[in-house]
Amino acid sequence: MRVYIMTDLEGVAGVLDSENWCGKDSRYFDQAKELLTGEVNAAVEGFLDSGATDILVADGHGWGGINPSLLHPRAELAAHWPAGKAYPFSLDSRKLDVAAWIGQHPKAGTVGGHLCHTGSMEVREAQINGVSVGEFAEMALCAGELGVRVVLATGCEAFTREAAEFVPGIETVAVKRGTQTDPGHHLCGVAYRKHNVAAIHLSPEEARRRIREGAHRALERAREDEFGHVKMPVPPFGATMVLRPSEQRPARVLQKAHDSSVIHLLNAPWEEQESLEVDPLALVLGRAAEKGR
Repeated sequence: MRVYIMTDLEGVAGVLDSENWCGKDSRYFDQAKELLTGEVNAAVEGFLDSGATDILVADGHGWGGINPSLLHPRAELAAHWPAGKAYPFSLDSRKLDVAAWIGQHPKAGTVGGHLCHTGSMEVREAQINGVSVGEFAEMALCAGELGVRVVLATGCEAFTREAAEFVPGIETVAVKRGTQTDPGHHLCGVAYRKHNVAAIHLSPEEARRRIREGAHRALERAREDEFGHVKMPVPPFGATMVLRPSEQRPARVLQKAHDSSVIHLLNAPWEEQESLEVDPLALVLGRAAEKGR
């Protein structure tokens, strides 16, 4: 089987906060990349042990999260994509069978999550056709559109619940658990960055052991069971994003649409709605509730 691995940095065991670990100028950025690459290599080993023939690793962290010199020799690395054409992050570069996520964080506003956000800390809520989505769901929908099954997700415990809800039957591995109890919807982006830092982490060695075993199980199951097919929304497709308020501007709602493709939708530019007298998040959630009736 040919395996695709999407990566991110915030969901890795030992990556403690965003400010000190996840930015290009962060004091522990190089160490964070080593930790992520170690978890990716563990997944690669698990997939190879269960018969994977090709493995493509996509570096999905904004500033780069993979240390190429430490990457498993059997894996290929995809990094950097043209502006406005990033999605689906090389998932369409060849005929791939299954997709996995390593180091993924939960979507914005997740209670009990660690380093939660969707794209950036400025986002309070994102939806596609009225369904709340995070970065995982966006790429999972790309996989569904391309006919690639989604079989493994690793990160904090709250993220594994998010993944299992979106793709029933997916294999998951939790490597840490967040301990905050408030979604933080009222916070600006700067404050929200520091809101989701409380967590209990596995040791890197134990996290890698569990990921290796999870990857092995996922591919073994994928051979025997047709799990991992993503249920696609009915076109046309529409996306909505609510941005947090700041000192310079109030909360805003952005939208975009495409008639037939989620991938084209995600690559399309955002358009700002006219200013609203009601809270944008309450408006968007209200619309989602109406669609669910």
